[in-house]
Amino acid sequence: MIVVMQAGSTEEQIATVLERLEEHQLHGHLIRGEERTVIGVVGAMIPPELREELAHFSGVRETLRITQPYKLVSRELRKEDTLVNVGDTVVGGPHLTVIAGPCSVESEEQIMATARAVREAGATMLRGGAFKPRSSPYTFRGMGEAGLKLLAQARAETGLPIVTEVMTPNDVDLVARYADVLQIGARNMQNYQLLEEVGRTNLPVLLKRGLSATIEEWLLSAEYVVAQQEGNPKVILCERGIRTFETATRNTLDLNAVAVAKRRTHLPVLADPSHGTGKWYLVPPLSLAAIASGADGIIIEVHPDPDRARSDGSQSLNCENFATLMPRLAAVAIALGRKL
Repeated sequence: MIVVMQAGSTEEQIATVLERLEEHQLHGHLIRGEERTVIGVVGAMIPPELREELAHFSGVRETLRITQPYKLVSRELRKEDTLVNVGDTVVGGPHLTVIAGPCSVESEEQIMATARAVREAGATMLRGGAFKPRSSPYTFRGMGEAGLKLLAQARAETGLPIVTEVMTPNDVDLVARYADVLQIGARNMQNYQLLEEVGRTNLPVLLKRGLSATIEEWLLSAEYVVAQQEGNPKVILCERGIRTFETATRNTLDLNAVAVAKRRTHLPVLADPSHGTGKWYLVPPLSLAAIASGADGIIIEVHPDPDRARSDGSQSLNCENFATLMPRLAAVAIALGRKL
């Protein structure tokens, strides 16, 4: 349910509504938009008569029912796009976000060379995995905290905010000490304890879509992050490809999902053409297509020597190819009235 406040409603009137919600063991999320102030009402059971009761409260313009199962991330609750601030970078809005870096942090030389190259080419954030979920237990699974320290070193030199994955609830505090954005990988999209834990932080969360998840399940996972008692609205969605019957590519980058998500939610939506295709030579055309489909940015794997990468080298651009792609992305952005 949404409680829409009148223009010029007072803080006392808003507080009265919130107090009544608490009496019903419900939680009200206050959202102040440019055109209206609304209160999103969530809880296990909303009494049918409560909607009419609140409609008569002083300062309330109207109450509305949200039809989607995800309440707080729904476009019904918030018409304006949410902008997520990451340092001096804004995800969403007219500027496109380009996050680039290696699948995993392997060495100081590797991550520093990559960070310098992607910054020079115009990337807005640096990605890199310190903890890596791998299908085989015998493959490289990351450097752990040593990798986080190298990412922090790269940020100190280049100024690029850091995006890195957190895999377990117990690791959230550790990763949050180093990261600017906490990434939830596809395999953990429905790890609800992890979603709740990152929801208790004040850090932006990059939530990747699961390999077999529907769009609704993806948005419900975002709801877990936002719906915590403290409320963390800083969620960035990322379409990273789904598993289909097609074997020519690693996954199928679902650009339908980008366009649908932009219609159903106010959260910013990125695309990951590296995981979405699994082949480096498909990353540039799918990056351009993702921007054309309405994505607010892309996340790309870049490695200074992909042939020797310890993970996902086949889908990583080298630094030269990434630099070549950036002007093409800028051209598409301009055509759409946006910019890098």
